[in-house]
Amino acid sequence: MPIKAKEKSSHLTRGFVPYKETKGEEYMSDAMRAHFTDILTKWKLELMQEVDRTVHHMQDEAANFPDPADRASQEEEFSLELRARDRERKLIKKIDETLQLIEDNEYGWCDSCGVEIGIRRLEARPTATLCIDCKTLAEIKEKQVGS
Repeated sequence: MPIKAKEKSSHLTRGFVPYKETKGEEYMSDAMRAHFTDILTKWKLELMQEVDRTVHHMQDEAANFPDPADRASQEEEFSLELRARDRERKLIKKIDETLQLIEDNEYGWCDSCGVEIGIRRLEARPTATLCIDCKTLAEIKEKQVGS
């Protein structure tokens, strides 16, 4: 395996190094908040770049095909892209809200029970607002109501 590929595989999904807590470090210290601010900012930048790529792709690929099947295929492709971008737009809004929570020193605690969410959970889902126990319970309740 090339060295660069090996370096990338040691990082998690969005290309960050997992946070290493120091002995006796307080939960959500300045260093931890800076770590998550960095993760969220980079993630937001990636999403915004994807939006730009979609706009350019749609402008470059837009064509008025004479064949209705070709036209329909292109419209379906664009529709799928726009739905994906809409989900990403909502995620960008959630990232902004999370960055505000970090700034207000309210990031990292469960909205439901108030306990620490946990560094690894937050690295897996930086916009998480519930601890794993409350999230699991909420999903169980959602399945029961949805059935």
